[in-house]
Amino acid sequence: MDNIYQVYEDEIQALEEEIQLLTEKYEEIQQESTSFSDEEILKSIQSFQREMQGESKGQDSPSDLKAQLESLEADLSFLVKLTGFQFTSHSKKTLERTKERRVQKHRLSGNCHSLSFQLEFQLLEMQSKEKVSAAVTDLSIVMESREDSDVSKFVSSIEEHGDLVTFFRSLSTYAQWFEHRRCTFLHFK
Repeated sequence: MDNIYQVYEDEIQALEEEIQLLTEKYEEIQQESTSFSDEEILKSIQSFQREMQGESKGQDSPSDLKAQLESLEADLSFLVKLTGFQFTSHSKKTLERTKERRVQKHRLSGNCHSLSFQLEFQLLEMQSKEKVSAAVTDLSIVMESREDSDVSKFVSSIEEHGDLVTFFRSLSTYAQWFEHRRCTFLHFK
């Protein structure tokens, strides 16, 4: 009798492991993202709006969703004006995933005022019982104004230390003054 239960227990265990593997694969696929053009995003939004107009069963009405969308667009516009950052593409790929750690490769490009930039880095997330820590590794930065030796030294230092926060703060200030200088020189030409 115990032998029969053991067979069932083994089958249940095998099914649970298979479910866990499939769940992890599904989450990984969901996290993988690719960059979309503004036209593709607009088409998706319009398609979503058409679907919502046809089926609003017990959920927010299309007018509520439209108001939320307009609110989010206004917030995004405000942040772009405030920081000068406009991200044009982002992709993320999971390279390694275990219970305690996850490694993802990110590619990010955009503009800050009139300067364009591209970043590529790996994000290492370690999870312990009490907290999750994250570290940036293999940071690579491409900027159009890197021919300036001071900018080149700064970018090299940021790449060495993997300090994205300092990069974004400094780029914002530098790009503002770069734009002011450009406008000033245009004025005198």
